Amino acid sequence: MDGICTLANDRVYDQVVALLNSIEAILGPEMPVCIYPYNDETEKIAAEIANRPNVQLYKDKDSMQRWDQFFRDVWDAHPTAQEYWEKIGSTKYHRFGTHRRFCAFDGPFDRFIYMDADTLLQGPVEAIFNRLNEKDWVVYDFQYTDLTHVYDVSSPKLLELFTPQQIQSKIFCSGFYGSKKGLFNQEKRDYLLSKLRDGEAEILYTMSADQPILNYMVIRGDVDSCNLALELPEGDKTGCCVTSSHFETRNNILYDKGNQLTYIHYIGLSSKIFTNLCAGEENIDFPYRELFLHYRYLHEPSKRPQFTTKPKAYNAPPSLATRIFRRIGLAG
Repeated sequence: MDGICTLANDRVYDQVVALLNSIEAILGPEMPVCIYPYNDETEKIAAEIANRPNVQLYKDKDSMQRWDQFFRDVWDAHPTAQEYWEKIGSTKYHRFGTHRRFCAFDGPFDRFIYMDADTLLQGPVEAIFNRLNEKDWVVYDFQYTDLTHVYDVSSPKLLELFTPQQIQSKIFCSGFYGSKKGLFNQEKRDYLLSKLRDGEAEILYTMSADQPILNYMVIRGDVDSCNLALELPEGDKTGCCVTSSHFETRNNILYDKGNQLTYIHYIGLSSKIFTNLCAGEENIDFPYRELFLHYRYLHEPSKRPQFTTKPKAYNAPPSLATRIFRRIGLAG
């Protein structure tokens, strides 16, 4: 069985609702969806999906515990990660929970597309599943142009492990990918951990948590992968990031130079922006905001927040008063 999956908790509730609605609008209400819990805070999500028979919240505790331990083991093998996280005031395991997306390798779908909660589906996904007939890993992004959010580029071991061709073509963003159940069994995980403990963990970029691990697992695990951003003809490929300002909106679908996007990723935008906007607390503007609000309130348009004030940009500098309050310790 094929399906779509995501990772979430109640902190990203509004984004999850928007994502689920976009999947329903594009693929129909029968497309199976599985939500992997970031942590135990999923009461609002559970209530939301109670009336969505095609959506399930993953509950296999043994699977989650196995991947929790794998995540700990990976970062325990890193020579400096925990020291650095302590220095910046993070927890012992930075962003613990992001790896729960790995549970999809145990999950209900034989083949699946993983989508971050801060994405919206915008087009058909047949091309992804069709490539999964031949490949075990399919991505569609341009992360390969920026290695620094995947690996520690200062590590001399990087080019000892991977060829320049692998580095230039196999790097991907962990926010959207297609793969298969059972791809990383216990034997494969043990092999990868043994290599990481032998010193290879030093190449992992410490601030992305799951992304460097997943990239390492695919390349070091010799997984047969491809990237549609590199495969498709130049005139057919599209962008996917909210940072691209040239997309056109037609009937609540984004197009890149006439080509329909597969998905849009609101990467780099804090979940607080979406939460405060939907709560009516802050009139925040950000790229493709109307598109997000359309899908968030697709089934309950009357609940869409109404504002009388002028929206402020999500990346606007703080006001003079806020800067003064911060300076004297009265504002965060």
